[in-house]
Order: sequence, then C-alpha cells, then structure tokens
Amino acid sequence: MEDSVLATVVLPAALAVIMLSLGLSLTTADFKRVAVQPRGIAVGIANLALISPLLALAIAELYSLEPAFAVGLVLLGASPGGTMANLLTHLARGDTALSISMTAISSLAAIVTVPLFLQLSTSHFGATELDESVDMLGVVVRVLVITVIPLGVGMWFRERWPQRVSEIEGTVKKVAFGVFLAVVVGVVIAEFDRVSEHLWEVAPAVVTLNVAAMGISFGIARLARLDDRQATAIAIELGVHNSTLAIAVGATIASVLTIPAAVYASFMFVTAGIFARLMYKRNAATARVVAG
Repeated sequence: MEDSVLATVVLPAALAVIMLSLGLSLTTADFKRVAVQPRGIAVGIANLALISPLLALAIAELYSLEPAFAVGLVLLGASPGGTMANLLTHLARGDTALSISMTAISSLAAIVTVPLFLQLSTSHFGATELDESVDMLGVVVRVLVITVIPLGVGMWFRERWPQRVSEIEGTVKKVAFGVFLAVVVGVVIAEFDRVSEHLWEVAPAVVTLNVAAMGISFGIARLARLDDRQATAIAIELGVHNSTLAIAVGATIASVLTIPAAVYASFMFVTAGIFARLMYKRNAATARVVAG
C-alpha cells in the first residue's frame, strides 16, 4: 500500500513541484535561443536525446546487467537534464542560459525520448516481465502530466505575475531541492532491501554512465567548436539527469526500475560538483575574454 501511494501520488506530485519551479525561471526567450544559438542547443540536445540513452544501453551490455536493471539504466539515460544542473553550471561559471534552455527543451522532448527508449530497451534486453506493464501511450501521458504541464503552468505564472514570481522564485527552488532529496531518500528507504542487495551490481554501471556521459559530451562539444563555458553546461546537463522523472515513471511500471536512478541520484552531485570545481577557474578566464 505504501509503495503504491509513493508511486502513484507522492512521486508524481514531487516531480510536478520540481518542474513548476523550473517553469518559474523560464521565459519564451529560453526557447527562442534555439534560433540564436543553434549549434550549442543542437549539440546539447543531441547528447541528451541520443548519445546518453545509447551510452546507457552500451554500458548495460558491458556490465551484463540483468534485464530489469538494464532497462532502468536506459530509462535514466533517456531522462532529460535536471534543474540542479542549471545551478551547478552557474557555480562553474558555465553558460547558464544554455543550460536552462537545454533543460527546458529536453523536458519537452522527454514525451518522445522516455517512452521510445523504454520500449526499445525492454525489447532489446528481453525484459519479458515488463512487457505487459510498458504501455507507450500511458508513459507519454504520465510524462506530459508530470513534466510538461507543470512547466507550462510555471511559465504562465511568471508571465502573468513577474514581480511576485521574482519574489518567491528563490524559496520555490529551495523547496524543490528539498522535495528532490526527500524523493530520493524515500525511494531508497522503500526499496532499501532491494537497493542494498543489488548495490554493487548496479553502482559500477551508473558511475560509469555518469562519468562517461560528462566526459564524452564535453569532448563532443569542444570538437563542435563550442567554448569551455558551453561545453561545461552540456557536460553537467549530461551528468545531472532528472532522476526524479526516471524514478516516477519506473515506479509506475515496476519498482525494480527505480534502483539505477536512485543509486545515480545519490552520488551524481559529487561527480558533477567535482567537475564544476575543476572548470571554475578555466571558465572564469573564458568569461573575461568574452566580456573584454
């Protein structure tokens, strides 16, 4: 009963709060930036929508994860960037505007990427026990209701009452971060026996995904002739996924799917934080050159 309430009520509500907080920080200019900075957005979204889930699939194969864990890892890889990536990018002196735009656009794209790669991975890994639970239309509707709609509501509030939103935005973000932590802790507690039993089976794969995604995406961004600040934004976006979405979607299908995302969420800020610290001085120099 408790697990059912967590999956069907608490998780979706928590994610809606997080996405609402993101919407409060967005304007239509964040979407129009696609036309102004097409290369940065294109490289970032390609990394999020294609390279990340395909990398997750390859890593699941490399570590020979059991089918349900493999599907959970791909579900995580297909999830959009998280709102906390924007904060870390800002602290690293990366391109925060690019980070916010990528989070917004990838959140909309999740309507396609999440159910698509969920279905593909279920078939690829032969997770027959999940076949009857993975309903493409149902997943699309869930992603729409708990991500896109709250995002739109937040943007509407910002446009309608900009002064009031600017006053409460900081508080809402703190609440959203607290909700995120509570969700992760709640899932770990609810699935503690299962998580602890399979921790060392899952942890190497999720650590590899996290580090490889940041490293590869940073390299691709530099090869595409983006500057260090843009490359930093893209790399952190790939390192700090919206694991809450992966947990929320996975929990409505089979609780075992939440384990990779729960383990990932418990350490992703450490690796991404280290990366942000390493890039801080390098990006400061780049920012001064651009300003000059």
